[in-house]
Amino acid sequence: MDIFYPLFKRFFDPTTYYYAVCGVSNMVLSWILFFVFNNLIFQKKIWNLPFYKMQLSSYTISATICFVISFIIGFSLLKFVVFTASEIKGKTQLFRYSQSALISFVCSWSLLKLFIVYFGFYQTISNILASIIVVVISYLIQRNYTFK
Repeated sequence: MDIFYPLFKRFFDPTTYYYAVCGVSNMVLSWILFFVFNNLIFQKKIWNLPFYKMQLSSYTISATICFVISFIIGFSLLKFVVFTASEIKGKTQLFRYSQSALISFVCSWSLLKLFIVYFGFYQTISNILASIIVVVISYLIQRNYTFK
C-alpha cells in the first residue's frame, strides 16, 4: 500500500490514503459478493421465511450477508491498518464502529430499495450507487467519531 502513496501524497494525508485504499478494497469485495449472492446463489428471487411468515427479496438477503462480511473486514482494516494511532479502547471502537456501520447499512439499504423499486434500476447497479453515496457519510462518521 505504501508503494503507491507518493502518487497521492499531494492529495491525501497518510490516514486518508489508507482509509481510501482499505475502504475501496472492502467496498469492491462487497460489490462482488453482492453480485454472487444476489445473482448466483439467491437468483434474484423472493424468498419465504417459514417461521416468520414473511418474504425477503434476494437483494435484501444479499445486502445483509455482505454487511456482516464487510463489517468484520472493515473494522479489522480500520483498527489495525488505518487508525493505528487511536488511543480509544478496542471495545469502544467496536461499539462506535457498530453504530456507524448500522447507520451506513440503513442508508445503503434504503437507497438500494429506492433505486430498485422506485427508479427501476438493476439490483447490482443500485448496490454500487448506494454504496458510493454512503461511503462519504461513513468516512465522516468514522474519522470524526469512531476512531477520533
